[in-house]
Amino acid sequence: MKNDTLPAMDAVPPVAPVAAPSTKRRNSRMRWLWLPVLVVLGVGAWYLRPKTPSTSATSTSAPSKGGKREGSGVVPVVAVKARKGDIAVYITGLGSVVPVYTVTLKSRVDGQLMKVLYKEGDPVHEGDLLVQIDPRPYQVQLAMAEGQRARDQATLDNARVDLDRYQNLLAQNAIPEQQLATQKAAVAQAEGVVKTDQGQIDSAKLNLVYCDIRAPITGKVGLRLVDPGNIVHATDTNGLVVITQIQPISVIFTVAEDDLQVVLRKLAAGQHLRADAYDRANTTKIGTGTLVTVDNQIDPTTGSLRLRADFDNSANLLFPNQFVNVRLLVEQKHGVTLASTAVIQRTTNSTYVYVVKEDHTVTIRQIAQGVTEGDNTEVTSGLDPGDVLVMTGVDKLQEGSSVTVQMADEQAGGKSGGKRK
Repeated sequence: MKNDTLPAMDAVPPVAPVAAPSTKRRNSRMRWLWLPVLVVLGVGAWYLRPKTPSTSATSTSAPSKGGKREGSGVVPVVAVKARKGDIAVYITGLGSVVPVYTVTLKSRVDGQLMKVLYKEGDPVHEGDLLVQIDPRPYQVQLAMAEGQRARDQATLDNARVDLDRYQNLLAQNAIPEQQLATQKAAVAQAEGVVKTDQGQIDSAKLNLVYCDIRAPITGKVGLRLVDPGNIVHATDTNGLVVITQIQPISVIFTVAEDDLQVVLRKLAAGQHLRADAYDRANTTKIGTGTLVTVDNQIDPTTGSLRLRADFDNSANLLFPNQFVNVRLLVEQKHGVTLASTAVIQRTTNSTYVYVVKEDHTVTIRQIAQGVTEGDNTEVTSGLDPGDVLVMTGVDKLQEGSSVTVQMADEQAGGKSGGKRK
């Protein structure tokens, strides 16, 4: 019995240990094969998740880019009304400020510069004493001339006494007539000498006047060119100081020759054309004057003509040699149709505006444009006062587009109201 059962026990154990390890290895392989698949699926899901809301947002915002609100097709615009009003017609030109008078003071006598009685840059008035030159040499000359005239005057007086005596003697036939004629010549000669002496006196007095150099005009003095103590001469090329007239002052500017006839007609009719001077940036008005004259020839190289306008310059905003932009008022139009310059659209061959109709749709209206001044433009045909014109939002419009309108003045009022809060 023991021998029969032992072989069976020996046969069973080898089967069980072989089968268990093989099953475990298969299960492990399956797990490793699924792991890459799960990773790929996870990565794909991660990339797909953000794309879904982005696509939705894009599809939602697309209508707004087309100028529509939630598919309604209504375009919001800002509009302004055409109106009736006045507009000015200007001719513009470039110019520079030029003093009406500019004087370079020079010495008219030789001598030492003793005193400078002005401060650089100060305003001076006509007749103010500015510079003094040593007068003593000319005082000596005056004394010598007066002494010479006194001596020669005594000689003249004696010659006249002799002449009277000779005339009496000739009447008595006591002297020859030739002696009387000689005495008359002596008197005339003495009179000439006295006149020469008087000229010397006047010359010395004039030199004394020239020693005091006074302002010949009212204006503004510049920088000092010669310091006290220097010897100056009447032949010096350089001056002592320069005076420029500031009030009034003039502006010389140029206009195109095509505008000349308009200006000449206005001047011939006796009109005083107003000229406004603006700064270099052409933004700030710095003076208002009047056109006074037109040059007598056109510059053939530029096809322009020079004009002069005078300004009172009471505020001292105009300065000599300053660059300015000048606007010459030649006409004032009254009761014309005006539109904001921002509403006007242009192509290569047409000028038009978008007009808002009563049914809140727009139509394209061809117009004819006149004068433009600042933000206003004259419309000579195509518009009536009161027409509502689209100012902003035209890039989204076409013929018949539906719009919601906000007027520009209401928009400005809303902004100012917000600021007040």
